[in-house]
Amino acid sequence: MKIILQRWNLFTILVLLVSAGWIWLTTTLAGESTMQDTAAPREGFQAPDFSLQSIQGEIIQLSDLRGQVVLVNLWASWCPPCRAEMPAMQSIYERYQTDGFSILAVNAANQDNIANTFEFISKQELTFPVLLDNDGAVSSAYQVHSLPTSFFIDPDGIIQEVVIGGPMSEVLLRTRVEGLLEGVE
Repeated sequence: MKIILQRWNLFTILVLLVSAGWIWLTTTLAGESTMQDTAAPREGFQAPDFSLQSIQGEIIQLSDLRGQVVLVNLWASWCPPCRAEMPAMQSIYERYQTDGFSILAVNAANQDNIANTFEFISKQELTFPVLLDNDGAVSSAYQVHSLPTSFFIDPDGIIQEVVIGGPMSEVLLRTRVEGLLEGVE
């Protein structure tokens, strides 16, 4: 009986050690892979840089806008909340662009009808840059799973707020932009 208890205790200790080792190993490996795979598209992290062609054919790179407050808005013309927030975005752009504010409206062109996109932009008379994410690379880099998704980026290129869904109101946009512009010289 004493030998059975000793074997049971030894077996229990062995199982606990193996379990603890397994937990430590999987936690460590998961943490490492998360750090390597994530481009940090969340608040407090550097905004992933990208370069896309605008609807006018100009190549625009996010990092070229350092020193400005930037709203990166991922959208599609078939998305009702995306369409609904564009007039407010245009109004805020017109009001603050001379103060160091820019909008990069990144159209999810890989999931959109380009003719509908151009028609919508024309009807809304949008004057901020509209960029075409033809292969979905920016949506992927920013880990966008829902449209619209907006990233408020400070002059140092740090994401200060992420807004998933919409439509964003003019009041929300004005409040966020004014708050970020306070840090611009």
